[in-house]
Amino acid sequence: MKQIMEKFKALSEREQRLVLIATLVLAALLFYLLVWSPLNQSIARNSATVADQQELLSWVQKNANRVQQLKGSTSQGAKFNGSLPQAVNQSASRLNISIARMQPQGDELQVWVDEAPFNQVIAWLHSLEQMGISILDADFAETARPGQIRIRRLQLSKG
Repeated sequence: MKQIMEKFKALSEREQRLVLIATLVLAALLFYLLVWSPLNQSIARNSATVADQQELLSWVQKNANRVQQLKGSTSQGAKFNGSLPQAVNQSASRLNISIARMQPQGDELQVWVDEAPFNQVIAWLHSLEQMGISILDADFAETARPGQIRIRRLQLSKG
């Protein structure tokens, strides 16, 4: 550092001013490139992510209300008498829902679906309840495609 100061003092007054101005410009440029620009890019990226997440939240809330409405409108007195796997298969195929796996357990049935449109799944569940099939438990997950969900586990029972 001492050598740099000696070289700086050896310069003429005009050269010293030029070096100081160049140093300030370089410092400003480095600040912009290393601090300001990355922060602005990060803020823009995060703002876009927040907007996407808010849109998704709004969609989920709107459709959650629909689920509650459908849940409240189920027929309470209906009792299902028949083959549970057959009824589930037929109702799913009517709505183009592809069942990945079914596992009967006495009067209960567990169902897995890899990917299906959310609105069709809601309509399917509503039709099952209208038939008198009870939904005991459901575990859903989002997929990479918008509007599509995966049923990790759906436990159904005869009335």
